[in-house]
Amino acid sequence: MMKIIIETPKYSFFKYHRIGKEFKKVFFSPIPTIFNYGFIEGTKGLDGMEEDAVVLGPRLDQGCVIERDRVDGVVRFVDDGVRDDKQLIHLSGTCSIPVLSIYFRMYTFYKILLYLVLEGRVARCRFEGIEMLVLTS
Repeated sequence: MMKIIIETPKYSFFKYHRIGKEFKKVFFSPIPTIFNYGFIEGTKGLDGMEEDAVVLGPRLDQGCVIERDRVDGVVRFVDDGVRDDKQLIHLSGTCSIPVLSIYFRMYTFYKILLYLVLEGRVARCRFEGIEMLVLTS
């Protein structure tokens, strides 16, 4: 059973990371998240951090823990040249791949701009699509 910890609640303009027991703002986004965003506890992605999780459904509180036995899909993403896929969890409601794709295309553009402004360089960020593993209603 996977434990998913929500760091950034749906509709937030700030992205958070859990550091120890606290949640720290890591950046401001001009577009709010249209999903809950967090990580799968006890995993490790290629970026050295726990695997990211995109949780579709109602807005969940920061720190909320969800237990699931599977993921429903994968958002294929490259952040600064490093594979940084996001596991997709569909709790309830609509699962619109076109809407999620538009969001991640805008997010990619914003990440490139963020690296340019904060670090003075062009980063290799790419949204590569969404792969559904389980059909959702």
